[in-house]
Amino acid sequence: MTEAPPSGLLKSQRFRQAREDDWRRLERLMDKAEKGSAAKLTDAEILAVPVLYRSTLSALSVARETSLDQGLIDYLETLAARAYFFVYGSRATLQDRLTSFFRHDWPKAVQGIWRETLIAAALMALGAVVACWLVIHEPEWFYAFVPSDLGGGRDPTASTASLRATLDGTDDADGLSVFAAFLFTHNAQVALLAFALGFALCLPTALLVLYNGATLGAFFALFASRGLGVELGGWLLIHGVTELFAVILAGAAGLRIGWSVAFPGQKRRLDAAVEAGRTAGTVMGGVVVMLLLAGLLEGFGRQLIVDTGARYAVAAATAVVWGLYFYARRREAPHVR
Repeated sequence: MTEAPPSGLLKSQRFRQAREDDWRRLERLMDKAEKGSAAKLTDAEILAVPVLYRSTLSALSVARETSLDQGLIDYLETLAARAYFFVYGSRATLQDRLTSFFRHDWPKAVQGIWRETLIAAALMALGAVVACWLVIHEPEWFYAFVPSDLGGGRDPTASTASLRATLDGTDDADGLSVFAAFLFTHNAQVALLAFALGFALCLPTALLVLYNGATLGAFFALFASRGLGVELGGWLLIHGVTELFAVILAGAAGLRIGWSVAFPGQKRRLDAAVEAGRTAGTVMGGVVVMLLLAGLLEGFGRQLIVDTGARYAVAAATAVVWGLYFYARRREAPHVR
């Protein structure tokens, strides 16, 4: 006489037989989708997936509550997880994500920190004005604002001819790529530090932005005292519009986080910091791109474009482009999944 199977196993077999067709269908659809053929699913198949997914979840819940065999539970858990990522997961391509970031996410984040941007710009301008005034009245102040390695021989002891020569560009392009890489690294460090210091209640970020402006003001005072202010403006602004705006945005992002930490309002301090961090992080993602562009302009464009008028034209064009890009009205982005 054949021994009857255990009641638990018989119960599991009946449970499986009653629902297995739906599971197998869902499994086939997931195989098709995971092989990169999700776009080839028919409308009926796409509509069927959520229904089959909910049915599988229901079966998994019953299987757990009635203590069916562990193999069946494991199978249903795996199948449900696969279907979950199809139903609720992101199906946007990398290109879709990048398009959404540059078209909507980044400009919206920058617009969201406009107050901090104005504050950071004001701090940089204040530093520039104060340092310029001090250096004009006492040239020795120049060394307080400009490190010797950054000055590169451009200091009050340099002759007017040598200062003018530094603004003329160079026809030797062999080292320009290395120079651009160095400048990009330097500028990126300044911007990232301004952002990171925001967690310390804004003050270090504010001081760094202020000092960055002071360095700029000291340089301008030196060259202006030799009648080279206009030339220096073109030399700086061909890349400076992008570079300094990137540093201002990085400082603004740091200020947003620091202010949220210091004054969280009705929110918990951690929650306020996390919320501010999302916006600031989006801004910083774009700042890296701006610094890369500034590095290219500084290392290549500024050295190859030696006409002062052309330099100002490039600077004006970049200012218009960034202004329109960040602050022109645009349609709301569709939700990307």
